[in-house]
Amino acid sequence: MSEDHSNPVELWIYDLSRGVAVVMSQLLIGKKIDGIWHTSIVVYGKEYFFGSQGISSCFPGEVINEPVKKEVLGQTQIPYSIFIDYLTGLGESTYHGSTYDLFSHNCNNFSEEIAQFLCGVGIPRYILELPDEVLNTPLGQQLRPLLEITIKGPNSAPQPIRERSPSPGLQRLNQQIEETRIKSLQLKEKRNNLHEKLAKRERKKEKKRRKQLKERGYSVEEFEENWSTYKRMAESDVSVPAPEETRSSEPNERPEISSEIVRELEEEELREREERKKNREPPIIFKDAVNIQVEFDALVGLVDGKLNEEEQHSLEELHQYMLEDEGSWALGENFLGFIGRLLHDKSLPVEVRVRTLNVLALAALKDDVILLLHQDRREHIIMNYAYDIDRSPVEEQEALALFICNLFENLSSSEWLLYISEWTFCNNSISNIRVTTKVAVHSLLSDRPTLQEKGVAIIHNLACKEKMHRCKKLRRMLPKGSISKVFDDVAVELTMAVLQFFQSKPSEDQLFNCMKALARFTQISGQEVPQLIQMIGPDPRSFKGINERIDEQIALVAKKLR
Repeated sequence: MSEDHSNPVELWIYDLSRGVAVVMSQLLIGKKIDGIWHTSIVVYGKEYFFGSQGISSCFPGEVINEPVKKEVLGQTQIPYSIFIDYLTGLGESTYHGSTYDLFSHNCNNFSEEIAQFLCGVGIPRYILELPDEVLNTPLGQQLRPLLEITIKGPNSAPQPIRERSPSPGLQRLNQQIEETRIKSLQLKEKRNNLHEKLAKRERKKEKKRRKQLKERGYSVEEFEENWSTYKRMAESDVSVPAPEETRSSEPNERPEISSEIVRELEEEELREREERKKNREPPIIFKDAVNIQVEFDALVGLVDGKLNEEEQHSLEELHQYMLEDEGSWALGENFLGFIGRLLHDKSLPVEVRVRTLNVLALAALKDDVILLLHQDRREHIIMNYAYDIDRSPVEEQEALALFICNLFENLSSSEWLLYISEWTFCNNSISNIRVTTKVAVHSLLSDRPTLQEKGVAIIHNLACKEKMHRCKKLRRMLPKGSISKVFDDVAVELTMAVLQFFQSKPSEDQLFNCMKALARFTQISGQEVPQLIQMIGPDPRSFKGINERIDEQIALVAKKLR
């Protein structure tokens, strides 16, 4: 899609008689007509049309001769993925190749339907109202074989919207190319704006630091010189002088920068972080879902005799971190490799992975778990495992969903879940936000109530991660119109899952949390989500009257549907 999420829609008009109609029509049928029209819709960088082969697409101008006219119909905000799903449905029903009829169900009828769907306007009436008697004349009958050949393309084979021949690799490649082309400018702007935001943040910190130093009577140059000395001493394990030991004996000489000032700056930053945490929407987490002593003891029993010396040491580190309440510094550099063995080694029983994930779910509640997560930025051990949630036994799915839920407890780990940096896994380009979304959707649409409960929680936490009025500063690093760290395409995917979940008769609590998420998604993606709700339903207003708190959320959604 374009950067403003709006795409131009064009109607390309062809004369299938190639000028014969305008010359011969008066002589043969006693009425002059300008052409025998074939039309196609050009949108999202492709040309879409209907013929005896069904719905097909190509790059503009590749199949048929040059159009006699290109007419702009308007703009569409329909997401590309929804458009393709819509075409697929048409191609399997009313616009299957077998339904094609040159006179009554042809390319022009298809163009009319697509134009109405994309931007709510029709194609010119003179094309649709070309009298049947014209094509039923002897000339029309004589030209019919020629016209059908022209529509199909004598030397070209238009690409079907969804291939029915067994070529999934080519289909996937074409889809990836198309999506990359559509989003490339948008991603470039995101990256540029992200760098700009980070630079602005650093400038703000520098300005604040200079102000604090000035208030204490120090120059920036003095601070830099003494701070460098302090760091070198700390890194070399040299005893750092106490504040009073760093002061000069000369009465009129200014004292040096001490570690006390550094601590003050760090404490102020911590206070700001705590203030942000206090003001945010409370996440749904599960602190008492499992007992750490029971889970750890069970894990030890399951892996007894199956670990090498290094892995045994990592198990002891996990005991220090979780049961002895040591900090994450207790976890060595090989710890993530140990976790990777427990999660990915299929020779180990399923219960090993379940117990490991339950322990990690409790670790997720710790403030310093982010240090462990950051160590995984190269290998992506945790998220690669989570990406395959749909292939895991249901017991593992529940434990994994619990872990993801609890990561929303702390700001830093919840930020980690929304990282957009991509890597390749099993020939797929994935990111933390994509994996988090997949876990949320899969869990929500499960037929297992306990897993659905976790899915509701994750989607609620994603939608409510930041209060909307506190997110305005993020707009520059997001697609235009977005006011949340949950990007537009993710909001659309989550909305589709919520709407499908509504059809399963959720409990009152689940309905409230999902309706609350839906209300936030209408703010996050102010165009695509409301259109999607109206398009596929059910209408959230159909749940009105259950209780007051649900009605409040329905009212917020309804405002965006107008």
